[in-house]
Amino acid sequence: MAIVHNTTLVPSKLELLSEWLPRQPWYRGSGTPGLTKAGGFRLDDPAGEVGIEVMVVVDAASPDVDAYLVPMTYRAAPADGALIGTMEHGVLGTRYAYDGFTDPVLRAELAALVRGEVQPQAQSESDTVDPTVRVGLRPAVTDVEIHRLLTTSEAPPQPGEVSVPWRTAGGGSARGVVALGR
Repeated sequence: MAIVHNTTLVPSKLELLSEWLPRQPWYRGSGTPGLTKAGGFRLDDPAGEVGIEVMVVVDAASPDVDAYLVPMTYRAAPADGALIGTMEHGVLGTRYAYDGFTDPVLRAELAALVRGEVQPQAQSESDTVDPTVRVGLRPAVTDVEIHRLLTTSEAPPQPGEVSVPWRTAGGGSARGVVALGR
């Protein structure tokens, strides 16, 4: 199980994402986003080397107050993939943050989640299953697609779907499908 350290990150994840998100082709806002961390979960790397976080951020600066899914992986050394940026972690030192959807470790663990082989973990607590993540199990999944721009749906997840809740900019709650196993 991954250990969640309650320590400093410089720059913070939201600071990194505020620079990175506007450069993505699926970003609908303009200018500097006003991001808040609104939800998500973690997955464990079986080898214990890669931090895996599936984060929902809300952009209050966009006209429609969009919610985005940003899966991220954290590594101790540079790797191939879409680098979001580097951070100084108060316990672990320099961490390289990547767009997790380009990281084979995240993709494998997300597919394992849909197959029912692993459990989603809480974002802020070590060794704690996140019961708010709903998974429509699909045993034969080998790959996943993610939904970057989130829409709300309270329907139970269909086979292969991963659904998570998030906090809206107004303080309410929403839920939607963030990933689909194939």
